[in-house]
Amino acid sequence: MGAFGSLVRYEEIDHTADVGIRAYGASASELFESAAAGMFSLIANPEHVRAVGEVEVRLAADDLPALLVAWLSELLFLHETQHLLFCKFEVRVSGTRLEAKAWGEAIDKKRHELRLAIKAVTYHRLAVDPEKGVAEVIFDA
Repeated sequence: MGAFGSLVRYEEIDHTADVGIRAYGASASELFESAAAGMFSLIANPEHVRAVGEVEVRLAADDLPALLVAWLSELLFLHETQHLLFCKFEVRVSGTRLEAKAWGEAIDKKRHELRLAIKAVTYHRLAVDPEKGVAEVIFDA
């Protein structure tokens, strides 16, 4: 279970062969930050990742759930193609547009033990509800 101070930001949820997270936040922006933190906590221990490099992401989608999938998929793409791990996120969601920054570093096998190889972000059981402050995402692992 992830914590930010005493505030719970995300938790792992059980699902047959795949794995998922339930993210929490007081706004869509916070939900997207928490979901990204949750996804990367499945990949590696975030306590071992330093925020030394920064990437910027700008996306648009048809609706909020599709935007969440696009956001997490973009981070996963950066992880896979540039061998990056992220530990800090700053997201601004406006309607169905997103502007974000993610901080992290290149994978260092001496310090980073990779836990789970996530293949894709899925639409299965996808839920994004900023009013309730919760989002659920299932990953294909």
